[in-house]
Amino acid sequence: MRILILCTGNSCRSQMAHGILQALDPSLEVHSAGTHPAARVHPIAIEVMQEFGLDIAHHQPQSVDSYIAMEWDYVITVCGGANENCPVFEGKVQHRLQMGFEDPAEAKGSEAEVREVFRTVRDEILKAFFTLYQVYIRKV
Repeated sequence: MRILILCTGNSCRSQMAHGILQALDPSLEVHSAGTHPAARVHPIAIEVMQEFGLDIAHHQPQSVDSYIAMEWDYVITVCGGANENCPVFEGKVQHRLQMGFEDPAEAKGSEAEVREVFRTVRDEILKAFFTLYQVYIRKV
């Protein structure tokens, strides 16, 4: 099963979702990309994923343009911007889903407050993608 997770910058939400879904089922082919990819994965996203024993430090933001011609079982957007600017895919897409999450990279406050926003978003992504996996993906 091939799954593409899209976000605007591909530096936080989509990377966390990618790591979570891949950890839930290593047999899945999971990719993540951005409509306007950042230069790197956000360091706090890497930190809060490591708290769960998930290593996304080797991930690199990718452009969605690299994936447009491919076929996908699921294309999942995890932010409003990627959903609104999602390109038309040339390859077949069986299921398109929108699962919006707050952008932790936009969080303001002390370092501890910002880190807590990343943890909250990580936990929301974990819950949503675990449910998605249990209800839809694992059944296939």
